[in-house]
Amino acid sequence: MKKLATTLALLLAFGAAPLAAQDSDMSFFITSVGSGNGADLGGLAGADQHCQDLAYAVGFGDLTWRAYLSAVSMGGESAVNARDRIGTGPWHNYNGERIADNVDQLHSDAANLTKETIVTEKGGMVNGRGDSPNQHDILTGSTLDGRAVTSEGHDACGNWTSSSADGSAQVGHHDREGGGQNPTSWNSAHGSRGCGQEDLQGTGGNGYFYCFAIDAQQEDLALREE
Repeated sequence: MKKLATTLALLLAFGAAPLAAQDSDMSFFITSVGSGNGADLGGLAGADQHCQDLAYAVGFGDLTWRAYLSAVSMGGESAVNARDRIGTGPWHNYNGERIADNVDQLHSDAANLTKETIVTEKGGMVNGRGDSPNQHDILTGSTLDGRAVTSEGHDACGNWTSSSADGSAQVGHHDREGGGQNPTSWNSAHGSRGCGQEDLQGTGGNGYFYCFAIDAQQEDLALREE
């Protein structure tokens, strides 16, 4: 509630108010804007808050949102897997289209994940390959099955705190096209070239990432942990 009140105060201060919720059960979206600072998202907590703020602005702030991001083991902290952060499903996009029933389906060929279904919290489509500019590189830091990448050189951009030219984070292709080791993967196509905003833009990205609403049981657990 404290986070929600703070967000409301900021919106009102700038003369903005949250939009009325759409007639859907949206529980998944791709961010319409990134942090503006490359892969420096303020860590996992900052990325989660970005999801929460974007969802709140369109009337879905009563749900608990989590960024689909993995983090590597660093500084004595254990690795974090994106698949373990997002609840159990099912998930639907802005238009009410079902994306996946559960975590296993989400990471299988049965997931309904295409450029047309992976839309923003406002229902907009994000530029893909062939559009100008191409923005299909989506930050995840994850393997094909949604776990933290442990390959040498991949540090999830300092676990989402770095915007330097050094380091790298795994990205997916929301349009399921392009190059890399797994060009048609929505969550694990290839590594980024650096972590800065210009680095991400140079290879077809813009610092966007995926957001999922966790289910009621997971929400209760999250509240007890805060």
